[in-house]
Amino acid sequence: MKMPKIATIICAAVVLALPCVARAVPLGTVDILHIDYGAFDPIQVWGGGYDGSFVYGGVYTLSKTASSGQGDIWPDGELGSFCMELNELAPHTRLTYDVVMPEEAPVPIDLLGGGMGAAKAEYLRELWGRFFNPDWLGNGPFTSQQCTDAEAFAAAVWEIVLEDLPASPLDWDVTVDATAGELGFSCAAADTATANSWLYALNGNGPKADLRAFVHDGQQDFLVEVPEPATIVMLGIGGALSLVRRKRAAV
Repeated sequence: MKMPKIATIICAAVVLALPCVARAVPLGTVDILHIDYGAFDPIQVWGGGYDGSFVYGGVYTLSKTASSGQGDIWPDGELGSFCMELNELAPHTRLTYDVVMPEEAPVPIDLLGGGMGAAKAEYLRELWGRFFNPDWLGNGPFTSQQCTDAEAFAAAVWEIVLEDLPASPLDWDVTVDATAGELGFSCAAADTATANSWLYALNGNGPKADLRAFVHDGQQDFLVEVPEPATIVMLGIGGALSLVRRKRAAV
């Protein structure tokens, strides 16, 4: 069977005539580069300049090397993220991104006419808190189920970011573009039933993850989780032990 050609996520030539909206003040910066994927699968999408093209749905692995402000929360090294928009490229050269709250993302702000807002950000926090699986991160190998689930999670993220807010969580549907105009999202060739079931469960009563967005005007923006203090400590201990081992090896 002939496999579908995978499209690179590229800029859509869409200009929206929207009023100027003030940009959020960054909470910090991170220097990042997209280097790989965690668990993922190809997914067919409509929206963000695509009309049935296949893109990668799942975890985007970023390499972080420097930071300031709240960017210092993440230790240097690899970290997992999810793409927030379909209309821009992931960075293949190291760039400085701003760290902002999810409600202030994505940028450029003319994509949505401003940040996504508090309601969508709360949906994302609960989606992550309920259904994100850390086993999707890293270099694998990943099971087919992990890849399918990570792809469904990406579809749910795009649905929340790119679609108009529904009257009820039961009205989310990743198979239908319910937003008029250039915005909106729908997908196929994925476990859409799982994506929709996760979206239907977002009633505001589930656990909420502490999330930030890495944003750069002209490049793909990413949703990331703030690591728990214990995780930060363990990562710091791991880095210190690696440094000790290197010093001993050099003696």
